[in-house]
Amino acid sequence: MAALSLKGRALRLLAQREHSRAELQAKLARHVQADENLAAVLDALQAQGFINEVRVAESLLHRRAPRLGTQRLLHELRRKGLSEELVRAQAEGLRASEYERAQAVWAQRFGQLPATPQERARQMRFLAARGFGGDVVRRLLRSSGAPEEGDD
Repeated sequence: MAALSLKGRALRLLAQREHSRAELQAKLARHVQADENLAAVLDALQAQGFINEVRVAESLLHRRAPRLGTQRLLHELRRKGLSEELVRAQAEGLRASEYERAQAVWAQRFGQLPATPQERARQMRFLAARGFGGDVVRRLLRSSGAPEEGDD
């Protein structure tokens, strides 16, 4: 079986899911032969619309937003090498829906309000680890009636 060209490898990766240019560059760098130009291949794919930052962001958010908070999602977008302008644009929509997403994640995981300060702290840590902001987590658990740590 003949080895795939860089373009063939890139198209195979893109057929599986959306990839950013930076992701493709990292994945394909080890396959570059002496007579191949990775930047030119990526430029051609981008010009043809196979690589599209907006689609990469939308795909990631569609898959991950129901389970994660804004901060974690923005971190993942940046890690994919997407432009800061695009990341900031996506942040607005994420912040608008963060409370509802946190509520859904919390309801699926816990379903009932914490009865003790330790349980409250455990639920807060869980949501914070998922990337939900502290203000959203506190507002979500505020109605719990459980004493906060440090209350007497």
